[in-house]
Amino acid sequence: MSLDLLNAALRDELAQLSAEGRTKAPERVIDAVVPASDGRGPRYRLAGGAQLYLRMNSNSYLSLSHHPAVLAAADEATHAYGVGPGAVRFIDGTFTAHVELEQAIANFVGRPAARSFNSAYTTNLGVALALHTKRTYWIGDELNHNCIIRAMRIAGVPSAQKAVYRHNNMAELKAAIEAVPDDVDRVIVIFDGVFSMRGDHAPIDQINAILAPHRGRFPAGLITVVDDSHGVGAFGATGRGTEEVVGAKADVFVGTFGKAFGVNGGFVASSPEVIEAVRQKADTTIYTNPLGVPDCAAALAAVHIADSDEGRARLQRLHARVAQLRAGIASLGMESIPGLHPVVPLMVRDTERTRALVRRFFENGVLVVGLNYPVVPNGDQSIRFQVNAAHTEADIAEVIDVLGRIR
Repeated sequence: MSLDLLNAALRDELAQLSAEGRTKAPERVIDAVVPASDGRGPRYRLAGGAQLYLRMNSNSYLSLSHHPAVLAAADEATHAYGVGPGAVRFIDGTFTAHVELEQAIANFVGRPAARSFNSAYTTNLGVALALHTKRTYWIGDELNHNCIIRAMRIAGVPSAQKAVYRHNNMAELKAAIEAVPDDVDRVIVIFDGVFSMRGDHAPIDQINAILAPHRGRFPAGLITVVDDSHGVGAFGATGRGTEEVVGAKADVFVGTFGKAFGVNGGFVASSPEVIEAVRQKADTTIYTNPLGVPDCAAALAAVHIADSDEGRARLQRLHARVAQLRAGIASLGMESIPGLHPVVPLMVRDTERTRALVRRFFENGVLVVGLNYPVVPNGDQSIRFQVNAAHTEADIAEVIDVLGRIR
């Protein structure tokens, strides 16, 4: 058959990935969700079994994906407009829901304009395509998400036009900006807001202070881009993310509707000029269908909830459960990375031990994710707990109890 040679080559490539410890485990399939009851949060059943599991590996920080208002908004939009947009945005694929969602998220993050995408991943790709030129220089944190790294590659940034500083190392950032050649027209400094593997955050205030003396140096601008996908909605007193926590803003804000807001899709928010450039130049929005209207309607409802008394109450519960989990880890004499975000890492620092702990959690009815090299640097192997607003005090106590028994 025509695929015989390719299949054989791919088997060899996959075997090499396995030998390097880089393959993903078989995917578990959730086939039922059991609502919260008796002081316990929701439980999940996996296909082929009867046991119910507590999820500590979900990004749905505000637990809005089953909220009645979010479900109703998606249902009403589906019946009114159908499940798909039927065209790309510039060929009559834009609906009222797209416009309303973009204005709502722009308001939420304090920007005049925004543009939605199918994901935050494709958002970063599009932003890079829109902002990069042959005379643009990029500077980024070494622990930036894969989508930022991929964005620079897709935009065609050559190695001579980029620099990487060690994670949150402001001295190296200062050295990097000072070393930018004088013939550069534009500089883009890009970083995660909350770093998804660690739960710590970028010091945007310090970044801005370091860059301030250089703001007038480049004729086409020196701008900062923050991808705060894990922060927006879940971090800060009102869920405005890393910018709220540090009291400073980036020039361009990238985020997602797929984590704290519990729905789907990504967005970029900035000046009207930046957003129009994205609309005109970002292939990842120009040449692909946008979010369906039901997704937009559901995300819009979620943003409104997050920006309400109910949303802030959910945030307070979330923060309380984060504090409870961190206190529990500390009481067991185990190591984490300091932070306030719902991503709470348990530092294991050994691949086999990390895998063993993931298995033991699973055997005890708790779903967690283990992070091993090369997903994280060698020596930073960890268990990543992700706390949600639907987790109860009893749920977190259960996690701590299991950890105490299996450590």
